[in-house]
Amino acid sequence: MKIGELARRSGLSAHTIRYYERIGLLPYADRDGSSQRDYDATILTWIAFLRRLKATGMPIREMVLYAELRNRGPVTEPERRALLEQHRDRVSEHIADLQANLLVLDAKISGYAGAEKGTGYDDAGTPNEGRKPAGKRAAGARGD
Repeated sequence: MKIGELARRSGLSAHTIRYYERIGLLPYADRDGSSQRDYDATILTWIAFLRRLKATGMPIREMVLYAELRNRGPVTEPERRALLEQHRDRVSEHIADLQANLLVLDAKISGYAGAEKGTGYDDAGTPNEGRKPAGKRAAGARGD
């Protein structure tokens, strides 16, 4: 398939495909009789995997390293596995952080739902009944 069709089917731009070839993420394409790139359809599976790595935040330099290892063949499988395990650990940590942030957002949203019912939540998610405005605290009061 020509680069335009690969771009359409993969979701990458032709410019990105050429860039990925240049940096080693994609193998150089065969050329047809008129010197145009001619890709085998199997490259779509590799591109889909690269897109997953990118979507999960793997840096380009690690993606290139993975591609280099892949090109060297089965002897590099332990190294590739280790690279993917390290990346998976980072993704898992990121998911845990996102879940913790989601809990904070849910609590904040619940606080606002309570404010609509007159429970008086301020923007910090704490009850504001009985609190003095910031400029009218007693001398020596803590500002936390």
